[in-house]
Amino acid sequence: MKAVGVVVEYNPFHNGHLFHLQQAKEKSGADIAIAAMSGNFLQRGEPALVSKWARTEMALAAGVDIVFELPYRFATQHAEVFAEGAVSILSAAGCTTLCFGSESGDLEAFKRTIAYLETNNDRFQEQIRFYTGEGHSYPKSIALSFRSLSPSEEFIDISKPNNILGLHYIQAIISQKSAMQAETITRKNAGYHDEHFASATIASATSIRKALFGASGEIETIKQYVPDTTYELLLKYRDDYGGFHSWESYWHLLKYKLLQSTPAEIKEFYEVEEGLENRLLAAASASDTFQEFMEAIKTKRYTWTRLQRVCLHILTNTRKDTMKTAPHTANYLRLLGATDKGRAYLNGNKKNFSLPLISKLSSYSEQDIDLDIRASKIYALGQTGGGQERLLKEEFARPPIMLSAK
Repeated sequence: MKAVGVVVEYNPFHNGHLFHLQQAKEKSGADIAIAAMSGNFLQRGEPALVSKWARTEMALAAGVDIVFELPYRFATQHAEVFAEGAVSILSAAGCTTLCFGSESGDLEAFKRTIAYLETNNDRFQEQIRFYTGEGHSYPKSIALSFRSLSPSEEFIDISKPNNILGLHYIQAIISQKSAMQAETITRKNAGYHDEHFASATIASATSIRKALFGASGEIETIKQYVPDTTYELLLKYRDDYGGFHSWESYWHLLKYKLLQSTPAEIKEFYEVEEGLENRLLAAASASDTFQEFMEAIKTKRYTWTRLQRVCLHILTNTRKDTMKTAPHTANYLRLLGATDKGRAYLNGNKKNFSLPLISKLSSYSEQDIDLDIRASKIYALGQTGGGQERLLKEEFARPPIMLSAK
């Protein structure tokens, strides 16, 4: 069986994701789709709306055949490391194609951009240092630096979030000498960060989450933008676990962690740069909500996403020595779920996988697994009562989800 790989968060799975999945299978000619999916915390440094188990169910019900967890060490990182981890998982699982969504939709433009950056890397890095020295955020500095080189050919717009990820996916395929081929599909209608519904059926995950946490909080408002199975699973999760997850649910934990730490201790957390620890402490004392806290620490130099990741690493007690000494490729394939076709693929191909396949936590001990377990325990604390208790047990007690064809 031929497999196409996708890198996803599905926060939550919506109609745009369904379009991408269908196109990925069609364009690659694949028999099955394998997803490398972020766990309970995401690349923008925030908790997933619902748990990785609920999102795995959404994915399998919509047509994904195998879901592997993208470990915390990759899932909560900047684009380059995020891409390296995801590519290593999909490559190890035998995918022949990696298909990603992008604002560009032009694979040749990606290739031209990569070739240009390789040829002009020294000048490019020099410009990045210049713009970051001027106080710009790293993503902004990258975009300004590329623009300053004044390339005459047609390249991708590297200020766009999905273009940047796509660029790093291809670079990771090259650097890892993977046999996978890259393919890209143009994102439909809704932009990655769009906060408002852009069409009758397609909306960004950002706008869906905003509607769920809005003043009305009416889940019915998102029904036309997600598959029926996603809608039903969201309702079930809300009822079974007590609600959806957002940063506000963890603010009291983060505030406690900050206020009981010294500046020197805060400096040891991953992504905390010199001087930021004092700003974090001052804002924590004066803020009643996570939103107030973020608005107090936000600067031109630090993006909202970067600061959320800093907060997340503090919350999960993730230190520089843990993240900086780890390799940039995965060490295992943790199975979260599979369909009948996915199980057939696993049974026929797992002996050829270049990484160990993990379906039971008790059978494997590894630093990244330990980090994932700790992150899942913290994630559970975003709920109360029975919901929290269920989430705490699931990390060890829940086997991979197996979805049989109806």
